[in-house]
Amino acid sequence: MKVIVVGLLCAIAIAGANGLKCGFTVDSRDYNAFANMTAGCTAATRQQVEEELKASIQYMAMGAHFLRDSINRPGFGKMFMHSATEEREHAMKLISYLLMRGELTKEVSTLIKHNYPPAKRDWEDGLAALKDALALEVEVTNKIRKLIEVCEKSDDVNDYHLVDYLTGEFLEEQYKGERELAGRISTLNKMKSQHGTL
Repeated sequence: MKVIVVGLLCAIAIAGANGLKCGFTVDSRDYNAFANMTAGCTAATRQQVEEELKASIQYMAMGAHFLRDSINRPGFGKMFMHSATEEREHAMKLISYLLMRGELTKEVSTLIKHNYPPAKRDWEDGLAALKDALALEVEVTNKIRKLIEVCEKSDDVNDYHLVDYLTGEFLEEQYKGERELAGRISTLNKMKSQHGTL
């Protein structure tokens, strides 16, 4: 057994002396020639990742506010925490998309190194939070629409695949979310007008 181990160690030493190495260096041009998004579209998509992360943090702050023992509105807290998860998943989908297109081969961490403090931390009541949530959803939707515009016209090239992905995967969910929040605002407004503050 010792002879086999010594022989193996000698073979490894000889291989190392002959210049054989386990590591390798590859010119990025060798493997990401398929990366063909325009610079403007790539930059706008990276920016949208940040917007989704910011929205996620804001929703977490909203959820945490309503889950505090002094507020104790678990339904609102659960709803906003769910929204935070959805926004984070949107960011992850965009990162995965950029990776698929060869646009983040070495620098994924550059998209998530920033600190995104929430814009607001306290709300007067559930209605105020729902209105803020609707405004946030509209803002994110408008930024996705702007991203689509950029990728349709960036450097006179239409990135059909990304545009289709954004319109099909993201916009429909955004519009449904906006409608759901608007309905909740309407219902809560009616309850407050008929029953006062419960």
